[in-house]
Amino acid sequence: HVQLVESGGGSVQAGGSLTLSCAASGYGRYCMGWFRQALGKEREGVATIQTRGGNTYYADSVKGRFPISHDNAKPAAYLQMNNLQPEDTAMYYCAASNLVVHDPNVFRGPSYRFWGQGTQVTVS
Repeated sequence: HVQLVESGGGSVQAGGSLTLSCAASGYGRYCMGWFRQALGKEREGVATIQTRGGNTYYADSVKGRFPISHDNAKPAAYLQMNNLQPEDTAMYYCAASNLVVHDPNVFRGPSYRFWGQGTQVTVS
């Protein structure tokens, strides 16, 4: 069983940066990702990473701004959010899968069995 705990959210002005962390426990994480859900909107995929191989996938809206990384030794996943904009305001969730998740399923919620509780990011 995998447990995920997010941290690093907060409030920031437009143009600022935040780093989200996802501490993972358990065994066999093949894919970890970040999703977000803004008030009144559907959940959307932001960035995912294959923990074996390091392949990364990004939503067009964050490409070039939000690099995702992972550290298998800890283990943890990170989302470095740069040049934040008000439209990035949302609850951000960490997700993990014990199976390899292939494109185009990397941003489908049901591809991930394990989810964190979320951390709020507010950009003004």
